[in-house]
Amino acid sequence: MTTPRPGPASDDPWRRPESGDGSTSSTPADHQPAPSPLATPSPAPAPSPLATPSQPPGPRPTGPGGYNGPPPTTAPPAGWRPPVHLQAAPPRHLPHQDMGALDAREQRAQRVTWAIGAVAGAVLLVLGCLLCVRALF
Repeated sequence: MTTPRPGPASDDPWRRPESGDGSTSSTPADHQPAPSPLATPSPAPAPSPLATPSQPPGPRPTGPGGYNGPPPTTAPPAGWRPPVHLQAAPPRHLPHQDMGALDAREQRAQRVTWAIGAVAGAVLLVLGCLLCVRALF
């Protein structure tokens, strides 16, 4: 169990500051910043070339929580590429593989594996028989 610390509540640093009329806004959609008297109105943004004809030009509707989504991006100029600082060497050619020799080596390795497994199985069988005989007599 934890004891409460003296001072502000744990969520006070995350609360929105009080507005000028003394009330606090509970959601971001409720808070509308007051226009600055020195601010000049900005011109309307140019319509995006990617916009569909069904969307009217102008500001997009506010989504849930007051988030409109990411800002529109501009495409780079045609033919633009990032700068290349180091040119990679072309790939080397692999040597020719003798498929018959590879198959023969693989079969030999498989026989060695089976032989080792058979020897280990025989040793375990002998040990098991010895333990059973010793347990009976």
